[in-house]
Amino acid sequence: MNINPQAASLAQKDVQQAAMTQADIEAARKSEQHALEVQQMLSRLEERRITPSKELPKMEFLFRLFHKPCFPRGELVALSGKAKSGKTFVSSILMALSFRSQVLSVERIEPKRLHVLWYDTEQSEESTQDILRNRIIPMTGIPEDQFPMDIFDIFNVRAEGYDQRLPMLEAAVRHYHPDLVILDGIRDLVADINDGVVAQECLERLMHLASDERCCIVCILHQNKSVEDRNLRGWIGTELKNKAFEVYECSKSSERIFTWGQTDTRKYDILDTLKFAVNDDGIPYLCSEEQLKEAMFQAQKKVMEDRQSGGKALVPFNPKYVLGKENRKTIFDLPALFKAVMDVGVQYYEDNLRSKVSLESNIMTDHILAEQIKKAVADGIILQSVSALNGKKIYMLNAQPSLF
Repeated sequence: MNINPQAASLAQKDVQQAAMTQADIEAARKSEQHALEVQQMLSRLEERRITPSKELPKMEFLFRLFHKPCFPRGELVALSGKAKSGKTFVSSILMALSFRSQVLSVERIEPKRLHVLWYDTEQSEESTQDILRNRIIPMTGIPEDQFPMDIFDIFNVRAEGYDQRLPMLEAAVRHYHPDLVILDGIRDLVADINDGVVAQECLERLMHLASDERCCIVCILHQNKSVEDRNLRGWIGTELKNKAFEVYECSKSSERIFTWGQTDTRKYDILDTLKFAVNDDGIPYLCSEEQLKEAMFQAQKKVMEDRQSGGKALVPFNPKYVLGKENRKTIFDLPALFKAVMDVGVQYYEDNLRSKVSLESNIMTDHILAEQIKKAVADGIILQSVSALNGKKIYMLNAQPSLF
């Protein structure tokens, strides 16, 4: 009997299908589903492919510091520092800058005013309002009754729970579409700053938020409490430093004297640091290096006088330059001290040199300062002469290597 080959093949396939168990069918279905998912992922991955010729949107920056672009749209920026180191002053400068073309040495790149969203998780409502009315608005130069609050959204969420703050921030940013977000501070979006999983999830959500809304989110976070440790606090600080496009650090040199500089960046290195003072009204102002040093000297001198009048102990000398005592008189390591404050080949007027020595050594008393300069001249550590221009005393570091 002749058997049709095609019929035989179909019959064999029917037998095989009948022999397949339900588990075999499920496994085959899963395999097909997995192949489909892989294909979809590869298609999505192709959309993310980078080539030299691929056209990408140009990176946009909001501000310019020392002529370098900074604070990009679509990215996170970290602003760190110790407690009371000037972080709120710097964030106030950025917010005021959104309404002015320049504040201190910082410029706004875009010609139009920027829409700002300030999300305060730390301070009381009264403190937030006080900073707005008595610092930010005066810095803009716009009268309070004319201030454009339609492009400045301010929320104080300290009374909200940890689990609500991040979702509320996401809702606010997606609704108001700001250009600049000041998140003060990111630590209060999570219950535990050392929970790595939560920290990573929080940063991922903020990155997506900044990218989706094309805004710059400035995340304010304290550094660790130890004086020597300048790392951002907790696991969330580690994640923030890893994910941020730029990291800036604020520090306090003395009473009302602050510095602000960049520590990390993915693009433009800004090597200079912005130094500013704060007047009696709490408004930052830019001044020269010599004015800053004089202000720092006067601030330290005032601390000394206040402590003397209150019967408190004086600010101790910097132990780095103290060799010991002789007849109840402190002996200083003058070669090390003057080498630390003077550059070879640079001339210093007496007032300038006194301020620099005082700030470095914590010597506040005028006659002790004068003694150290006089002794440094006598020992040949520094050289003294008179300016031909104005007849004032000038000093230079003696460059003889044997002295140091």
